[in-house]
Amino acid sequence: MLPEMIDTMPSSPAQDTPASIPSRAAIAGHPLHPMMVHFPVAALIGLLGTDLGWFLTGDVFWARMGLWLAGVGAVGGWLASIAGLVDLLTVRQIRRLITGWQHAILAVMMLSVATLNWLLRLAWGEIAILPWGMLLGWLTAGLIAMAAFLGGRLVYEKAVGVEVDS
Repeated sequence: MLPEMIDTMPSSPAQDTPASIPSRAAIAGHPLHPMMVHFPVAALIGLLGTDLGWFLTGDVFWARMGLWLAGVGAVGGWLASIAGLVDLLTVRQIRRLITGWQHAILAVMMLSVATLNWLLRLAWGEIAILPWGMLLGWLTAGLIAMAAFLGGRLVYEKAVGVEVDS
């Protein structure tokens, strides 16, 4: 059994490393999508905290802050998605990855829910927070987690936007 295991193991880590898939939406070789996506993600996760702050205190400050975080998260997320979409549609190796399409579909679902949450808060104010704002916020967070997992797989398993060839 041991000889068969040794024969199937790579002789060096480089043999197990996939070929690089460069990003087209990049500045000086640095992909834009991973640079831009952290800010809207932080805003949308922070929204959960502002909703909790509003729920516990009833202070309108938390509702106003939640409105801003929901807006920054939704608008920033759509902007970051443009860079990801450019890569998905213009780089053949990315387009051929099922994980890339799954990541994109989950991201569009998540951004749609986040945008609905923001628009409800914009139109209705504090009234929209309980229960719909909180429910949509937690749904958004769950979709972020799933999309982030798939995005991580694209980077760490498929070397999308990572230079591993040199």
